[in-house]
Amino acid sequence: MQELARGALDKMAVELGTTAQYSFRLGETRVPVNPLIGKTVRLEYLGEIHCSHCGRKTRKSFSQGYCYPCFTKLPQCDTCIVSPERCHHELGTCRDPEWGQRFCMTDHIVYLANSSGIKVGITRATQLPTRWLDQGASQALPILRVATRQQSGLVEDLLRSQVGDRTNWRALLKGDAESLDLPRIREQVLDACAEGLQSLQARFGLQAVQPLPDAEVVEIRYPVTVYPTKIVSLDLEKTPVVEGTLMGIKGQYLMFDTGVINVRKFTAYRVAASSA
Repeated sequence: MQELARGALDKMAVELGTTAQYSFRLGETRVPVNPLIGKTVRLEYLGEIHCSHCGRKTRKSFSQGYCYPCFTKLPQCDTCIVSPERCHHELGTCRDPEWGQRFCMTDHIVYLANSSGIKVGITRATQLPTRWLDQGASQALPILRVATRQQSGLVEDLLRSQVGDRTNWRALLKGDAESLDLPRIREQVLDACAEGLQSLQARFGLQAVQPLPDAEVVEIRYPVTVYPTKIVSLDLEKTPVVEGTLMGIKGQYLMFDTGVINVRKFTAYRVAASSA
């Protein structure tokens, strides 16, 4: 077994290509993961977690990679990140107004994605297609451009009356979702929500919520040789050494012949990666 790298684990870097291309991020080191498919791979938890913001050692990771003090103070850990419609920037109570200006008061995309079935989601315009790849979507289609994160959350909340916003991760890892006609679904959803969208445009301005009728469906393929027939979840806290033949990668999941592991869940854990 040859060690490839060790350091604080982060979510895998991923790029869109003919097939999605993944890399481990361990500290400052990047290790391509696609070439490891079909080989024995080992991830060993080294017993330490260091906050991905301040670097302090912590017994537990909060919000995927933060110590508790950072979790309670950083804007990226605030409740409005999970529920954007609850943004309180305009009230002057943002944990870091400058951070909010850079990351929240900027264009966001409302999209439809097909991972374990159809869902609606939002992300910063600069985060596409990374967001889709992280979610394991096999198809995705931008449908609206929205001026701020809060407004995108209000739009998403409106569209949830027609389309869910959850991914069934077990279904995601059992195979590719059946192909869907996303442009047709887009028209159905926007038609059903037309009155609500017009109300939001009246509230925030016509340019705040703009349809994207010319956007094209993005098709994504993942490097998977065999999907598992039974999903066994692997946990570095319970089993510090995860090892097996790597069968594929989808979203932020590694699929071994011994089980599956969500790499992002263990952000900030010190890990050694090896392969044979």
